[in-house]
Amino acid sequence: MQITELTIYPVKSLGGIALASAPLTPKGLAWDRRWMVVDDVGRFVSQRQLPAMARIRVALADDALVLSHPGSEPLRVPLAAEGQPRLSAWVWEDRCDALDEGAEAAAWLGAVLGGLRGSRLRLVRMAPDHRRRVEPHFLAPGEAAHTAFADGYPVLVTTMASLDALNRRLAGKGLAPVPMSRFRPNLVIAGSEPFAEDGWRELAAADGRWRLGLRKPCQRCKVTTVDQQSGEIAVPGEPLRTLVEMNRRFAPGGYFGQNAILLAGEGGSLAVGESLTSAPAASGK
Repeated sequence: MQITELTIYPVKSLGGIALASAPLTPKGLAWDRRWMVVDDVGRFVSQRQLPAMARIRVALADDALVLSHPGSEPLRVPLAAEGQPRLSAWVWEDRCDALDEGAEAAAWLGAVLGGLRGSRLRLVRMAPDHRRRVEPHFLAPGEAAHTAFADGYPVLVTTMASLDALNRRLAGKGLAPVPMSRFRPNLVIAGSEPFAEDGWRELAAADGRWRLGLRKPCQRCKVTTVDQQSGEIAVPGEPLRTLVEMNRRFAPGGYFGQNAILLAGEGGSLAVGESLTSAPAASGK
């Protein structure tokens, strides 16, 4: 098996950045989900509420996060934290310490996205000293892990074989195939059997430089129905409805990919093209 795609999403629910290599940090790939859009009370806003967020493109310059959108001048946000006001932000039930990126960023988001149920939008980054723990009941005894503003885990792993299987099922319904971008993974792997990832406990570089622990299947939501280029829902309910039909191992719902934590290799990096090994989950897990 080998890595075929590496992607980070510096701002939760905005566009991704494809990379040839990516440094590993305790919170996942460097710069992944370090910022997010929030409403007036600090609750995260995503493509679930505003599918048009997919149209905002994201880049990382040497000194700035750069957001761009058709018809607007790009927004540049310094990478270095520079005394921004501190506030509370929420990802689901997790309260996070965040830094407000200010009025210019808020105005830019308002101009390209509008509001949300009468609420203004703001851009925040995770405070550098904040540690958001991964839910412990899915971890092995003695394990601890942290994440940034991802829904719950620092790394999301998918496989091309699983996408191919899904697209064959869609084709049988007369529907167009969907690209991997619908699932917004960090790590895409080729060379496995379809849905083999659901039976892995660990994934590692062939030379042992890093190891990931696959700890929870990823339940999908309506974001999978959003075209990540246009920001529009092409076929309502798909491919989510088909994923629900395909699942047999897990509780009711549509699952695709595995949520992972870093077990070893902090400070190293992943690279497209490198070979991988996997270790199966223990019997009954």
